[in-house]
Amino acid sequence: MDADVAADAIEIVRADGVRLAARHQPGAGPAILFLHGLMSTMQGQKAEHLAQHAAARGSEFLRFDCSGHGGSGGRFVDGTIGGWLGDARLASERLASRRMILVGSSIGGWLALLLALARPDAVAGLLLVAPAPDMTRRVAANLPPDAAEALQRDGVWHRPGSSGAPIPITRTMLEDGERHCLPDGPIAVGCPVRILHGQQDADVPWEGSLRLAARLAASDVQLTLVKDGDHRLSRPADIALMTAALDALRRTA
Repeated sequence: MDADVAADAIEIVRADGVRLAARHQPGAGPAILFLHGLMSTMQGQKAEHLAQHAAARGSEFLRFDCSGHGGSGGRFVDGTIGGWLGDARLASERLASRRMILVGSSIGGWLALLLALARPDAVAGLLLVAPAPDMTRRVAANLPPDAAEALQRDGVWHRPGSSGAPIPITRTMLEDGERHCLPDGPIAVGCPVRILHGQQDADVPWEGSLRLAARLAASDVQLTLVKDGDHRLSRPADIALMTAALDALRRTA
């Protein structure tokens, strides 16, 4: 993080004693809460840029590592969507502002949607970057034979990653994820929503964001497709789009 961004390193302690690493920047509301993706951290390019952007505008900003990620405690293989949603809710409760804008990347977008459903009065807007709602259902429906055998035998399958090490997918994660899938019909999120998705995304099909946008109850929903964008959407032009979308949400909050 740049030296001119004043952030307090804090810990968020779960009821089971797991400690979550977080960074909090005080400022005015609505606060911005960043939710990272699977096997990512709060120190990725998008989070770092947003921290600087929020500091320049005097906005409260909080980012954290979900359990089993980055500087937080816990093991990744013990993680579930429900557990990480609980982490996100605890983080949201550490904000001084009464209203917040959630920025969710990949699975962080799924968590943002679930948190918005759980705390509708507190969420002023959603910015979803290559969101991956119901990802575990999609993975479970497309398991290769060796994966199904590994999950049955060992309880874990190491899914090849497109941009790094294999991702451990556990039977517990898939079963828990099914319990947190979004409803099949309309999704009762009424706040303004901005969605960015690259059409060269090899991890999360961009067509899913089209379906998501159609199902959201909010009237103020905008989807931006980046024709040459990949899953990360971390190029300068992609980050500029993200920043502009965030500023638009701040103006409506």
